[in-house]
Amino acid sequence: MTSELALLRLAAQRLVGPSPRTPAEAVRWLTAVQGQDLPGAVLSVALRSGPGTRAAVTAALDEGSIVRSWPMRGTLHLTAADDLPWLLELLGPRVLAGAAGRRASLELTDADVERAREVALAALTGGRRLGRAELLAELTAGGVPTEGQRGYHVLWYLSQTGTLVLGPTADGDQQFVLLDEWVPTPRRLDREEALGELALRYFRSHGPATVKDLVRWAGCTVGDVKAGLALARPQLESLTVDGVEHLMDPETPDRLAAAREAAGGVLLLPGFDELVLGYADRSCTVPAEHAQRIVPGNNGMFRPTVVHRGTVVAVWRTGRTKARALELEPFGELPADVRAAVEARYAALS
Repeated sequence: MTSELALLRLAAQRLVGPSPRTPAEAVRWLTAVQGQDLPGAVLSVALRSGPGTRAAVTAALDEGSIVRSWPMRGTLHLTAADDLPWLLELLGPRVLAGAAGRRASLELTDADVERAREVALAALTGGRRLGRAELLAELTAGGVPTEGQRGYHVLWYLSQTGTLVLGPTADGDQQFVLLDEWVPTPRRLDREEALGELALRYFRSHGPATVKDLVRWAGCTVGDVKAGLALARPQLESLTVDGVEHLMDPETPDRLAAAREAAGGVLLLPGFDELVLGYADRSCTVPAEHAQRIVPGNNGMFRPTVVHRGTVVAVWRTGRTKARALELEPFGELPADVRAAVEARYAALS
C-alpha cells in the first residue's frame, strides 16, 4: 500500500496525468508552492502546468496572477495572487506571535518597523517596484536600521502584515510591490470558511494525506485542521493506511488509473518540491534510509531528486563545468533504462 500511496500523491499533485492549463491554475490547485529557491519553485510549477515551461511561470509572476510571499510557517511560497490575503489573515497570526521577540533580539523597535512601512509606502505607491537591495537602500535613507539581519526581518514583517509582496521579475530576481496595488481584487474569507477552504484544497491536491500532514504543511493547530475538516469532509474520500486515516479527492484514484504508465516512469524534481516537502510523513516517497541524502545533516537545504515509480531513487544537480552536464548520485544501482530516462528528462529541462 505504501507504493500505491506514493503514486496517488503523484496524481493528486498533477505530476502525472492532465495538467492545469496555466501556471496560475497549477499554483491555485496546490494552494501554496514552497518558494525559498525561486528557480526551483518556478520549475515545480512548470512541471505541473500545461505550457510546461519556466518562461510561462515567470510570465505569470510578471503579469500578477502568481505572487511570492510568506503565507505560512514564516516561509516563502508561491500562491495565486488573490489567495494570498486570506492565507495571510488565517495563518499569519501564529507566526507573528514571535515577531516581537525577534525584533528585540535584533534591537529593532516597533517604531522602526512602522517607520519602515511609511518609507515603503512612499517609495512604492503608484505602481512603482523595487528590488530588495533598492528597497533596503530606501529604508536606510529613511532612517530604518537595516544592518545584518535587520533588513530581512523588516521586509519579512511588512510582507507578513500585508503591505509588501514579491511580484514581477527583473534580471532574474523578483521586485517588491505594494500588495493592495498588485492584488486589487483579493478573496476575503471569514475564519471558518478559510479553514474549510484550506483543508479541502490541501487534501484534494496533496492527498492521500493525514491531519498531521496538514498541520505540518500549514503551520496551524490540530484543532484548526479538524474544524476545517468538519466542513471539507463531505467532499473528500477516506483511506486507511496502517491504521491511520488519509484523506484525498475522490477523483484521485481515477486520475492515477488513467496515468499509471506515466506514474511508473521517471521524474526530475527541483529541491524543495511539494512532493517531498508537502507532508509531515514523506516516507512513502523518500525511503527513511536515504532521507539524509536529500537533506544532508538536516540543514534545511533540500536537494533536487529523481523519482522512479513514485519513490526517490537519486539526487541530481546541474554540473558546474561549462558543459553543465547532469551530475547524478543514485542511492543504488540504476537499471540502464532508468538512467537513460533520467538523461532524457534532464535534456528536456535544459
